[in-house]
Amino acid sequence: MAVVGIDFGTLHSKIGVARHRGIDIITNEVSNRQTPSLVAFGPKQRSIGESAKTQETSNFKNTVGSLKRLVGRTLNDPQVQDVEKKFINAKLVDVNGTVGTEVTYLGEKATFSYTQLVAMYLGKLRDTAANELKTGVTDVVIAVPGWYTDVQRRAVLDAASIAGLNTLRLINDTTATALGYGITKSDLPEAENPRHVIFVDVGHAGLSVAVVAFSKGQLIVQSTAYDRNLGGRDIDYALVQHFAHEFAAKYKIDVMSNPKAIFRLTAGCEKLKKVLSANSEAPLNVESIVSDVDASSKLTRDELEAFIAPVTDRIIAPLHRALADSGLTLDQIDAIELIGGSTRVPAVRQRIQEAFPGKFLSTTLNQDEAIARGATFACAMLSPVFRVRDFHVSDINHFPIKVQWTATPSDPDEDTELTVFPQGNGIPSTKVLSFYRKESFNIEAVYSQPELLPGGINPWVANFTAKEVPPTANGDATCVKLKARLNLHGVMSFEAAYVEEVEEKEETMDVDPPVEGAAPPKKKRIVRKKEIPFVATNTSLDKSVVEALREQENQMHAADKLVYDTEDRKNALEEYVYDTRSKLDERYAPYVQAQEKSKLLVALQEAEDWLYTEEGEEATKSAYVSRLDALKVLGDPITFRYKESDDRLKAIAQLRETLNNYMAQATSNDEKLAHIDEKDKQAVVEKVATVQKWLEDQNVRQSERPKNVDPILTSAEIGKKRDEVIYFATPILTKPKPKPPVVPPTSGTQTPKSGAETPAKDGATSPPPPEDDGPSVTEMDVD
Repeated sequence: MAVVGIDFGTLHSKIGVARHRGIDIITNEVSNRQTPSLVAFGPKQRSIGESAKTQETSNFKNTVGSLKRLVGRTLNDPQVQDVEKKFINAKLVDVNGTVGTEVTYLGEKATFSYTQLVAMYLGKLRDTAANELKTGVTDVVIAVPGWYTDVQRRAVLDAASIAGLNTLRLINDTTATALGYGITKSDLPEAENPRHVIFVDVGHAGLSVAVVAFSKGQLIVQSTAYDRNLGGRDIDYALVQHFAHEFAAKYKIDVMSNPKAIFRLTAGCEKLKKVLSANSEAPLNVESIVSDVDASSKLTRDELEAFIAPVTDRIIAPLHRALADSGLTLDQIDAIELIGGSTRVPAVRQRIQEAFPGKFLSTTLNQDEAIARGATFACAMLSPVFRVRDFHVSDINHFPIKVQWTATPSDPDEDTELTVFPQGNGIPSTKVLSFYRKESFNIEAVYSQPELLPGGINPWVANFTAKEVPPTANGDATCVKLKARLNLHGVMSFEAAYVEEVEEKEETMDVDPPVEGAAPPKKKRIVRKKEIPFVATNTSLDKSVVEALREQENQMHAADKLVYDTEDRKNALEEYVYDTRSKLDERYAPYVQAQEKSKLLVALQEAEDWLYTEEGEEATKSAYVSRLDALKVLGDPITFRYKESDDRLKAIAQLRETLNNYMAQATSNDEKLAHIDEKDKQAVVEKVATVQKWLEDQNVRQSERPKNVDPILTSAEIGKKRDEVIYFATPILTKPKPKPPVVPPTSGTQTPKSGAETPAKDGATSPPPPEDDGPSVTEMDVD
């Protein structure tokens, strides 16, 4: 079972695996430790990750990003329209009530929901991990933002299911960071005096902060706070707006009205920001930004900090809020750990320092990989095949959830709502609610403070409807128990509904006959749970829909693989044509006959001409394979002769070394071989001489043969002869020495037999000492 943790990022994602007694962040197909969070669509196949990034500039309208930001959202969400849309080049549309995209795929218009897009991307990460581990990957832990709501979490779980993954846990990113930090510490204090650490994560699109208490064997998340729209991309966009204004005056161009120009300028501003993180001044050059205009400018770090001040000024508020909600003072904080790529920007670090004056900002964690490592630790803890140090993780709920209902006619003044999971409630958590009803009823779960939710997310969480309520014997209302659970993923659901039936039963006593005047038998109270039928709904996709989307994803995945395999075979054919042609006049020249060369050159030219026709460009995989096989029929004999000329010399050297070794042993006077019969030694000598004669004869015949004809002596034949000698001579020359004969003891000097009685000093006999058969074993029955 593979142990895999995924840091699902806005710009990039990282994959961690548990192996070699540690956590490794694995590389993708181009040896990068992070994979771009992009899905692109083309005329033949999808491109995901690195391949999507490679063609982003030329295919930006069909390249979709912001997967983490838009999954589980709706198209009319104000945050989608006002914030996210400016960072997305693809067209956004409504797909079955959720936000999706319209792209050109396989030459036709196609729409996909963001849940499907995330499934495509997770499938790519799955394949990357499987390729690295050489085994199938199904069980994963995925790190997501702590501010994800129920609908967003369920959308990620659905996406993972569509990708064929079993999500063991959705873990909040700051919690994953804290787990990776704490589980490796061997000096944590006792629970009475915990170590308090603040984790600040400023990534590409958001800021997260958590206050965590660490003690031996556990961590407790005490508070969290967020700014969901404060990250590296907001700094980049502030620079884009500045340079767009500058270029409008300098070059008379309107960058902001041209999506491709915005894309190119954003890429330039991102590079500029990174350079200014380590330098006081840096240039900006954007080639062909609009109408073949090459734009250039420069910026100092002071100017950068002035332009992005409206963004960085927002950093302090969530940091103060998290500290206040924890109930701690700054003096009680033991460490402040920074992660996330944007914490490398000096202006960002400065604002964090201003929020925590006098405290040292630590970067002991890997700022880019800390979340992925923590998620992998969480997966290892949940895996039955991986041993991890016992470490308890206590996370919290970020948005309060309440249930609400309609008052019954018999009690119109009853309360109609109840906060079940308040803000800061532990995860996981189960609550049992009691309702007194005579007939079917409906309960609705919603977020009690919608203003805390991101954007315009619907506060509705789930619905419960009891189909029927069993009546009581006396006609009173029945007490219905309803179990609500906030599970390990941070997802709330109604899990069970039942009524309790109480029965009093007399305890029987094993007394026969009954004792006169004895106390009456005690009654035993038995409580039985009787399940009642109910319907629970939430925002998760129906199982049939998930299955249909999984089948669709499998078909697209198979089609992509066929395209990649076809392209690979096409490239192999093209490579063979050019490689073989160049070698025919060089290294293969002594090994090819004139008629063979002429025939092969004609075939190579025909293959090349076919490759660049319309038929060759759009051929099937089998067509490329058959063409390549036909060329190899002509080329392989030449290649074989060339390789044999080198392999044969190596094989001859190995055989001669073996023959000399066995001959030396068989003819030596070594004491170690003195026990071997001379006839057997002579047999080895004769065997070696026979093979040696064969080798010399064959070698002479081969040396007289031209290089451009097939060899009569091959390295394979020489290898077989060597094995033949080894199998013949080894058993003879490694025959063990016979054991010396056992000489019976002479009369009168016999040693007393083990176990015989020996006379004691007083003439009595004493029992023999016990034999030492190892440590004693006492058998015990363990129930």
